[in-house]
Parts: sequence; C-alpha cells; structure tokens
Amino acid sequence: MDHTAGQFQALRDLARSQDLRPRALSALVLGCVVVYAGPTPFAGLVLVVAILMSWEWGRVVRGASFDLSFLVHAAAVAVAAVLAAKGSLTLALAAVVIGATIVWLLCFGFNERLSAVGVLYAGVPAVALIWLRADEPYGLPAALFLLLIVWTTDTFAYLGGRLIGGPKLWPSISPNKTWSGLASGVAASAVLGAVFAAFVTDAAPANLAFSALVLALVAQAGDLSESALKRRFGVKDASALIPGHGGILDRVDGVVSAVTA
Repeated sequence: MDHTAGQFQALRDLARSQDLRPRALSALVLGCVVVYAGPTPFAGLVLVVAILMSWEWGRVVRGASFDLSFLVHAAAVAVAAVLAAKGSLTLALAAVVIGATIVWLLCFGFNERLSAVGVLYAGVPAVALIWLRADEPYGLPAALFLLLIVWTTDTFAYLGGRLIGGPKLWPSISPNKTWSGLASGVAASAVLGAVFAAFVTDAAPANLAFSALVLALVAQAGDLSESALKRRFGVKDASALIPGHGGILDRVDGVVSAVTA
C-alpha cells in the first residue's frame, strides 16, 4: 500500500509540475497549427521559430544577441524558408549553405565552426518541415506524425524518469535523464506509431511503430546534443523567451533532429 500511495503522490506531483505544463501546452498549440493551418501559415510559423533559434544560437555560442553574424544567420534562414515555401528546395538548401559559409568567415577565429553550424541547425530543419508539410495530400499526416512522436517521446521520457528513476543516461551532459526515461519515451512512441497507422490509408502498424521508434531515439539524441552545447558554454537555458522554462532551442531540439533524420 505504501508503494502504491507513493506512486499516486508522484503522479499528483507530476500533474502539478511546472515543467510538464509547458510541454503539454506547446504540444497542443503546435498540434492545432499543424492540423488547422495550411502549408503557408505553417511555413510562416516555422520561419519565426527558426529566426528565434538563430538569435538564441548566437547568444549561446558567441555571447552576442545582435551582431552581424546573427543578421546573416537570420537572413539566410529567412530566404531558405521562403524558397522552401515556394517549392524551390535546392535553392533553399543552397541559401543555408551560403549563409553558413559567410558566418564562418565573419566569425573566423572565434567559434567560427559552431557559429556556422548554427545556420545549418536552424535552416535545414526549417526547410525540411516546410517541404514536408507542403507535400499534399500526405504533408499533414506526415508532419503531425513527426511532431506527435517527438512530443510523446519527450513527455513519456520525463514521466518515466520521474516515476521509475534509476541509472542516469549521461549525467555529465544531462543530469536528469535516465535509462528508464529513455525506454519509456521510446516504448510510448512505438505504441503511438502503431495506433497512428489506423488513421492512415494502407499504413502497416509494424512499419509506423518501427519508424516511430527510430525517430524517438533520434529525438533523444538531439536533446542530448543541445544539452552538450549548453554545457560547453556554461549556459543553463538558451534564452528566457519562455519565462521559467528556457528558450526555443530548449523546446525544439528533438524536432530539429527528427525532421533531419
């Protein structure tokens, strides 16, 4: 009985958790945008998020909010997003590469590699998401599937880690992540993938479950990579754009890695 009572108390604590609420709210808001907005409004949202990511990347890597490198970074991402929305995928990716090259030259001698990587980190996923959503009639279910898997992985990894606990996954990089959390997130995503197949014509549950499992692992790897970046520069959060809960980079790291996989 004591163990059961402890589990119920843990569940009540999680329900009131200040960390769980923004996860659920962001998932609900973005899910509604994907479902009810067409490809063009979705592309506009992605563009805004990508520019905010560019700003946060400069803050973390260079300690600068607004400098010439940020302007080039943001401009390259914006041009790439617009080109992707117009269907020019090759030109969009070329804009990202050109932007990364210019930023590398501008920052030469001062974290030039990571500054250039930031252009790719914000630009390539933005192009991929816009291109994916615009692929009618499959764009809507594909984008929704991707985002649902990332959110499910993130949420159940958090829940599993809090309720089960156990050995840490990589304490030097992310002290709060556990192996039980990883297993919970991946398992929940695989189940969701199988269930999602029921809403997609001619989709095989086993195939979508496997795809979900792979995306879940990639999303968690992306989360760890962003944590490693912040650790390197001694930063807890990418910014304070989401008061008390960090920045955009802290919330979309899983999506960034999953959509580029």
